[in-house]
Amino acid sequence: MSDIFTPIPLDTEKPARLNCPYYYQPHPLCLNAVAMIVNEIESKYEWLDEINRGKMFGVLVVEDSHGEVGFLKAYSGQILGREDWAGWVPAVFDYLSPDGYFVKHENEISRLNEDIKLMETDPRHLVNIARLNKLTSERDQAVQEYKQYMSAEKAKRAERRENNEDADMLIKESQYQKAELRQIKKWRETPIAHITMLIDRHNESLNEKRRLRHEKSVSLQTWLFDNFILTNGNGERRSLTEIFSTTPQAIPPSGAGECCAPKLLQYALTHSIRPLAMAEFWWGESPCGEIRKHLSFYPACQGKCRPILDFMLQGIDVEPNPLEEEERHNSLDILYEDDCLIAIDKPAGMLSVPGKAKRLSAIEILERQKDEGCTFYSIHRLDMQTSGVLLLAKSIEIKKQMQQMFATRQVEKTYKAILEHEANTLRSGTISLPLSPDYINRPCQIVDTENGKEAVTEYHIDKCEDGKTYITLHPHTGRTHQLRVHCAHKDGLNNPIVGDDLYGQHGTRLLLHAETVRFAHPVTGKQVIITSKCPF
Repeated sequence: MSDIFTPIPLDTEKPARLNCPYYYQPHPLCLNAVAMIVNEIESKYEWLDEINRGKMFGVLVVEDSHGEVGFLKAYSGQILGREDWAGWVPAVFDYLSPDGYFVKHENEISRLNEDIKLMETDPRHLVNIARLNKLTSERDQAVQEYKQYMSAEKAKRAERRENNEDADMLIKESQYQKAELRQIKKWRETPIAHITMLIDRHNESLNEKRRLRHEKSVSLQTWLFDNFILTNGNGERRSLTEIFSTTPQAIPPSGAGECCAPKLLQYALTHSIRPLAMAEFWWGESPCGEIRKHLSFYPACQGKCRPILDFMLQGIDVEPNPLEEEERHNSLDILYEDDCLIAIDKPAGMLSVPGKAKRLSAIEILERQKDEGCTFYSIHRLDMQTSGVLLLAKSIEIKKQMQQMFATRQVEKTYKAILEHEANTLRSGTISLPLSPDYINRPCQIVDTENGKEAVTEYHIDKCEDGKTYITLHPHTGRTHQLRVHCAHKDGLNNPIVGDDLYGQHGTRLLLHAETVRFAHPVTGKQVIITSKCPF
């Protein structure tokens, strides 16, 4: 363990319990450890070409059985195809042993892949397909042309019939032409049947190899998940298959268990080392569509890591997740109300509508605050960490009307935000980056030019002060995290909102505020302007 456990000066008070991996501010000891790791990484020249394209690293500050404080370090997946670099936490399950079960069967799948590729690109098969297409095209064209000829001849026979020509002769002509059409349809029937047989045989063999590849892939993946065993703080052991069996996805996603956090915890728990503080940071370029900033810290992902960590952290004293704590507010400021609508001033950190978290949402708090039996309906939403104007309906009918107005951009919304860095110039503009959910890491969104939904934001930079940018945002669409992604993404402003723990740096709060909502009342048609004073 000596080369993996790195002592660290205890120049600050050590944490009383492990930080929540889903929402945290890196502990000073973690920052010290990361500074040491960065120097080491920069000296590993053989790594840089790969990791500069993007790699997650992690540190776990720990206390060993002798009371000495140090840290463990890890990287996600492999680097240069290896997961056994000296001084770094090894993989939870070493399935890449050259003579092991996984590699042996993976090689079999690789050979099948090669066979399938050869069969898909077999010149004889491609020539047969081209010949078949040519023959059938020529036959179909001849049939079509003869049908057109028959149609014209039929019209001529109708005229001849009116002129009392011999009916028997006209019938014989029609019968002869029908017989000719049957012959044309049979034209080149033998070569077409022969080529079709060759193609069918080839495809049967190809599909059998594809079926076998799928069968072997599923079997190997199942073997991997069954043998990937993790430990928790109570000393219990479970496979990835067992851990994910109770989740909505049921099957572990590819790469599960190979992220930094599970690797770090597994090593600590299997070597009698007490975890004190954890942090994960990104190195290099951002992945396509996602938002990752070099040397920025990020919470553990929800899709791959959350089910694993929820199991592994059992028996460990962990700080509660601030996002899941009970809501502190028991009343809300009402900004506007009439017979149809009500608008509240939602504080940062409050859910707009009921969610998976136990804490009360703005709707639930308002319904308790007002008369019993009062029901409100969500028209739009604000992110949990966003403050400001939240508009609710008092009936389903008004909700539908207002949502249609939002969808057709008849509602004008104004947000205020402060961005992490100072912009080069004061300017205005429009950002159009389509968004779709990051299914492995909900609730994050990614920029997706192929399948994403249109997301358009107009912006105006108000001022630059103290190294920050103060900005006004007008979203024309209402996608999840639209403003946060449009500010942070390199193809947007490339400047995250202060306090954005998903797309920028963790802070005391997200400095994004819904300042104004402006619309024509759905019943009276009168202009309604609802404003909440920006608190920052």
